[in-house]
Amino acid sequence: MTDKRKYGRKHGLGPGPVIVLVDPQMGENIGAAARAMLNFGLTGLRLVRPRDGWPNPKAGAMAAGASSVVDNARVFDSVEDATADCGYILATTARQRELYLPVYEPGEAMAEIKPRIDDGQTCAILFGGEKSGLNTNDISLCHGILTVPLNPAFSSLNLGQAVLLAAWEWSKLAGKGERFPSRMDDAEVPTQADTDGLINHLFAELEPSGFFFPPEKREVMERNIRTTIKRAGFTRADTQLMRGIIKALARGRGAGRAASEE
Repeated sequence: MTDKRKYGRKHGLGPGPVIVLVDPQMGENIGAAARAMLNFGLTGLRLVRPRDGWPNPKAGAMAAGASSVVDNARVFDSVEDATADCGYILATTARQRELYLPVYEPGEAMAEIKPRIDDGQTCAILFGGEKSGLNTNDISLCHGILTVPLNPAFSSLNLGQAVLLAAWEWSKLAGKGERFPSRMDDAEVPTQADTDGLINHLFAELEPSGFFFPPEKREVMERNIRTTIKRAGFTRADTQLMRGIIKALARGRGAGRAASEE
């Protein structure tokens, strides 16, 4: 009840996969995992045989604003006990194992989990301890493997980082995240006349500068400039700014020419 329903409603979150940390060593890493979870809308944390016992004040301190996830964590003596109510379980590992299990990248894994959670199942993602990860026996209890494509010469992730990657992919699929609005969302799109006005203004000022040389290449040069400006995706304010810049440069060029003639 604590993992999916009561605690989830309290934080305005829907159900999500349970995060199970197996043999975690440092309280700081448990706290970092809890913080990553709550960042992306997950609240169900289960611990199997935490090395330094539980509760661990270092976990709460590291979790910062996500200390409530730590406070509601449940502790178990075995992976079997921690996942007894789960209908679908994935194990995280960076090493190939001699097990006939499907292997998923994080996004693919969440696509497997989400319809099951939507159907009311409890799903879990297992993460191994910092020293050696999950053992093969623990992985054999799972329905699949979640792995992140990493540099083969250095494939070790911090526990909090590993949880964050999985939680982020869950958030994207479940639509839990909220990005701050971009000012571009309100930007006015220039009309064709706005863009053509900028382009023609630029051509008019490039003409006396001798830019279009040799003359037989002028058509191609104008076409390339036109497509470059169109491709840039200017807002209406951008086109006005660029015209102001062109005007200022032309004015400065005129002043410089007048001074040289004195």
